[in-house]
Amino acid sequence: MPPESFLPVAPGTNQGDWAYQRIRRDILSCRLLPGAIVTEPELMATYGIGKSSCRIALTRLSHEHFVASRPRKGYRIAPITVKDVEEVFTLRVQLEPLAARLAVGRVDIARLRELEAACRVRHPVPLPDQIDLFMDANNAFHLEIARASGNERLLRTLTGLLDEMSRLVALGFNVQGTKPEIKHDHNAMIAAFEEGDGKRAELIARRHIETFQSMTLEKVYASLSEAGASLPLLAERFG
Repeated sequence: MPPESFLPVAPGTNQGDWAYQRIRRDILSCRLLPGAIVTEPELMATYGIGKSSCRIALTRLSHEHFVASRPRKGYRIAPITVKDVEEVFTLRVQLEPLAARLAVGRVDIARLRELEAACRVRHPVPLPDQIDLFMDANNAFHLEIARASGNERLLRTLTGLLDEMSRLVALGFNVQGTKPEIKHDHNAMIAAFEEGDGKRAELIARRHIETFQSMTLEKVYASLSEAGASLPLLAERFG
């Protein structure tokens, strides 16, 4: 049971919103495992919430496809499939280079430096929390660029993709017992922004996604294999 689930409700946050935020966070971090069946009474006990708040949270999570109702059984946490992994990276590698090119001359360089530094901070906390902290900073870095692109639809799409990305990373790296590492692509991208070089920023963004894709796919495939999951696309990709 995640200890942060018992944090008090922040001022101005109602119980339904708080329940939604906490359960959603635990789905993204795979503390609520992909494919697991949960019931309202279990969630109410774990998060210390009432039935109304629980149902509000589950309704919102159902609309986002993070849970699905299972009649007379409860709710199933959305599973992670190889198809999901492939689709997330296919879209990221197309959209993030575009966002980088559009953000040239508009992005907050100082903010990017802060977020890049936060990606590398070593935290004296358990591995799942280290991964959460890394992904929060990493996602914020990429969304800062998307926001600077000025394209709201691009930002909304990437926000959803990075949420899904958080689940993939949590599944792959938590199960394999390692923390994601980035090399120097963030700093290289920042340098391209400083120089106003849109083409270079776009190329670095593409390279960064492709490198992270290779690293993450390896971990996710290994984790799904250990869980006995079917990997229908694995033969196609590597066969």
